[in-house]
Amino acid sequence: MFDWKWDFVWEIMPRLLVATGNTLLAAGAGYAIAIVLGLVFALAQRGPSRLLAFVVRELVEFIRSTPLLLQVFFVFFVGPQFGIRLSPWTSGMIAIGLHYACYLSEVYRGGIESVPRGQWEASTALNMSTIQTYRRVIIPQAIPSSLTGMGNYLVGIFKDTPMLSVIGVAELVHTANAIGSEHYRFLEPLTLVGLIFLAISLPAAGLIRLLEGYVRRKLGM
Repeated sequence: MFDWKWDFVWEIMPRLLVATGNTLLAAGAGYAIAIVLGLVFALAQRGPSRLLAFVVRELVEFIRSTPLLLQVFFVFFVGPQFGIRLSPWTSGMIAIGLHYACYLSEVYRGGIESVPRGQWEASTALNMSTIQTYRRVIIPQAIPSSLTGMGNYLVGIFKDTPMLSVIGVAELVHTANAIGSEHYRFLEPLTLVGLIFLAISLPAAGLIRLLEGYVRRKLGM
């Protein structure tokens, strides 16, 4: 029978709000790592070193082909066997950032390849170095066409933060389960967690679409 208790909701809400902040922090930090590292991976695969390109490409495919949960476990539990001892937060950020960096590298790659070949030739004619070509010409044109994929993965990384609960990161799902275990009531905390995820994910997706439309209009695309 449906037995919703509002007094219990108001009692647990402060803890869930703190956990919401932790979840947003985890998603933001992981995404920041993914944005930077993803671009590094994308450029490395297009670099002059065939060996480096091969290694990075195989690493990206390996990580994309294995579950995020396994990678979280690997960083946190296997790392200490090699002398790498990290806190749950640090392990979670590294795992989720590396995982999504591999996906974003493919988004960047698609954006870079969408830049007309004439832009590369013009940069060469102007005697621009490879770094200058990427920084001033290619990347500024590649990012707008990559925004859709980047936005989708931002929402995805937010929804994947509950996986960090398996190593003790106090995000939303971890906190909701703790509350449920303490009070033997799971209906309210888990329902609220679902609503909080919706309240953040849906507006975020809408804002991403607005940003994409604004950038396209600005660039006349």
